[in-house]
Amino acid sequence: MINCIDKFIIYRNFDNGDVLEILVQALSDTDSEKVQKDVYTAANRLIELAGVYGFNGNLWQNYLTLLIVSNENVFSKTCEINGIADGSLKQLAIHDFLIFSELFRYDFKELAGICDISVLKMLLDYKRVEGSGTAYNKRIRDRICHLSKQLDESLSINEFTENIIDFYKTFGVGRFGLNKAFRLVEGEIVPISNIAHVKLDDIIGYEDAKKQLIENTEAFINGKPANNCLLYGDAGTGKSSSIKAILNQYYENGLRMIEIYKHQFKQINSVIEQIKNRNYKFILYMDDLSFEDFETDYKYLKAVIEGGLEKKPANVLIYATSNRRHLIKESFSDSDGWGGDIHKTDTVQEKLSLAARFGVSIFFTAPDKKQFQVIVKELAKRAELDDISESELMLMANRWELTHGGFSGRTARQFIDYLLGTR
Repeated sequence: MINCIDKFIIYRNFDNGDVLEILVQALSDTDSEKVQKDVYTAANRLIELAGVYGFNGNLWQNYLTLLIVSNENVFSKTCEINGIADGSLKQLAIHDFLIFSELFRYDFKELAGICDISVLKMLLDYKRVEGSGTAYNKRIRDRICHLSKQLDESLSINEFTENIIDFYKTFGVGRFGLNKAFRLVEGEIVPISNIAHVKLDDIIGYEDAKKQLIENTEAFINGKPANNCLLYGDAGTGKSSSIKAILNQYYENGLRMIEIYKHQFKQINSVIEQIKNRNYKFILYMDDLSFEDFETDYKYLKAVIEGGLEKKPANVLIYATSNRRHLIKESFSDSDGWGGDIHKTDTVQEKLSLAARFGVSIFFTAPDKKQFQVIVKELAKRAELDDISESELMLMANRWELTHGGFSGRTARQFIDYLLGTR
């Protein structure tokens, strides 16, 4: 284990690599007091990581597994999402996996004379606090812990290697592989770990709209020509929920989503530069997109979508929602010539040009009273509100919508949540 970090060829520059460095340094030291101090410092970091990632069981092995699944290198990125890495590259990776395998099997009993062995045993059989783990969703967290056990039980280095390759193929690697969605924070692409688990079936009605969205997204996922999408229409009709549902439905097919706000449009080219060569399909998601007359940030978006010298990568699309069909505020002066603009046609074309760059425009209209009642009844059925008669349910729903935004899927959902909350 001594100086093992220096022997890695492909796997270097680890995120959270400090624990490994501290332990390696401790085991090469002859001062027992310093060894004890370093081991307990590493133990502290392991416990902190367990809280962040929700690890359970052998924290040392979970930690090593985390290093493997989060390290973006030429081998791991080649393997991600059904990629194949063979030949010399695979042999060099096996060299590194031999080191990892040795680390996995390190016997901490060797530290019994220096450190409290009962503390070390707790780290190797850690009981997770329920609700801990904010870095990944539960499914990914459990899969990492499962991989940790697989690697520990591997009978050969080939089995050890294949388990890792299989993980890369299924889940990917690093932040893009292990997370569904992201946002921009001071220019950095940061994972969003808590995603609403909405499904397309949760959105009642709008079958034609959902079909258009599915067809375009599946074409994109399958490497066929696909268009940027604009979902527009009345508030509360399921535009944003539809896009979230698309992400949940096609995540395992390699779909990822990055949420971008209009004040961040200047950073879009930087984002695309980071994602264009990855084996994932990325949707740049812009919610509630609209511009006032005085706002000009839309010009950056126009250039990115279509108009710049550099071609937009095939693995990037833009999906946006808006209450406005043409995105940019329009006024009567645009058409009657009284706005002070001599060439009124140019003004109109400028305002229409952004929306025109979305090849697919999907309209979400507010339901009428009958459709609203159908939505309410279906949501009540799913919520198992069987003790309320249909006539009473409709009466309460009609009263609710009069003071809560009118007929919409959102209003219906809020009404059912109200009923559930008063039970």
